[in-house]
Amino acid sequence: MLGRQRQRAFTLGFQHVLAMYAGAVVVPLIVGGALHLNGTQMAYLIAADLFTCGLATILQVLGTKYFGSRLPVILGCTFTAVGPIIAIASASNLATAYGAIILSGLFVVLAAPLYGKLLKFFPVIVTGSVVTIIGLSLIPVAMNNVAGGQGSADFGLPRNLLLALGTLIVILLVNRFAKGFLRSISVLIGLAVGTIAGYAMGIVSFAPVNEASWFNIVQPFYFGTPQFSLTAVFTMIIVNIVSMVESTGVYLAVGRATDQKVEQKQIINGLRSEGAAIMLGGLFNAFPYTAFSQNVGLITLTRVKTRDVIFAAGGIMVVLGLLPKLAAITTVIPNAVLGGAMVVMFGSVAASGISILSEVNLREERNLLIAACSIAVGLGSSAVPQIFDQLPDFAKMLLQNGIVTGSVTAILMNLLLSGKNGSEDA
Repeated sequence: MLGRQRQRAFTLGFQHVLAMYAGAVVVPLIVGGALHLNGTQMAYLIAADLFTCGLATILQVLGTKYFGSRLPVILGCTFTAVGPIIAIASASNLATAYGAIILSGLFVVLAAPLYGKLLKFFPVIVTGSVVTIIGLSLIPVAMNNVAGGQGSADFGLPRNLLLALGTLIVILLVNRFAKGFLRSISVLIGLAVGTIAGYAMGIVSFAPVNEASWFNIVQPFYFGTPQFSLTAVFTMIIVNIVSMVESTGVYLAVGRATDQKVEQKQIINGLRSEGAAIMLGGLFNAFPYTAFSQNVGLITLTRVKTRDVIFAAGGIMVVLGLLPKLAAITTVIPNAVLGGAMVVMFGSVAASGISILSEVNLREERNLLIAACSIAVGLGSSAVPQIFDQLPDFAKMLLQNGIVTGSVTAILMNLLLSGKNGSEDA
């Protein structure tokens, strides 16, 4: 019985890894490409990222007195940090970027209790709006993958759309007709069927698997001893403040998906854990980490809410970081297949936010205005980020993130229109 439970946890954990894998790997690919790293350095960057993702997730799930939310949350590298890391490394070197990441992680650890006191500004109307924004802002990511991946040579080809549709249909059919364990791994089944179909169509290549090495040791300070610049540190602190706001929304969304009220202490401990993960990222020359919203939809869809599954996912990522050849296997999944799975997962997050909003009286003008304006601003910032291109870099970093702009809009409008100083329970 115990063996069967472990196999079940492993399979469900692997499903979570596949759901977040593209998001986890694309950051090192973008950063490494922009900084013209060679093949060996790129391989290390991806391995270090997966290894640190796994450690960070395990710390988050297990929890101690001061660290870890003990929620089924997966940590992954934040996209917000991509531009700043490239800018810092281009102006100086990667060692300066990693020095800034380490100190900014320490800032998150120390600032988490103070940030926790702001949670009174997240009543139900704000929480529902933020969770809805998270889901809606991810849907363009899904649709780009459906078409074959943004910037790909085969973007929008009918075969990509067909693959995505087929994957989506398989996931829906398994959810409709299967029961128990099979139903809970519907996304994994959809990805497997879609990849097999992609192989039959001749668009799946195993070359990355053949080229990858069998073993890799993640080592501290691979790109040199950390160097420190006040400007770089301040920049990364701003990045991580943005991530703290994002993560708060994800914690609340996970609480909703798992039918539990997320306490202030859980969020504080979760953010402390993220700060420790960010410091680990700097130590192993990886990236800053934040709670991944991609996996919230999977929890909602599969109805599997136990922490042992996320613990298994963390362990799998640690192993993948040490065994690049195994990690490369997951990269053969076509973007269109991932996109088909993302449509239903990200849509589930948005639907969860709408469900939260349904508990609020939207016939009341105040609530309607808060939800309408925050969702519009958040979705607008995500969909058309170029409207902020003429602003200073630090302002762009904040305003181009739809979760941040939407959350701040909801909080400010709640304060402005309620006259209660945000005293409702979060």
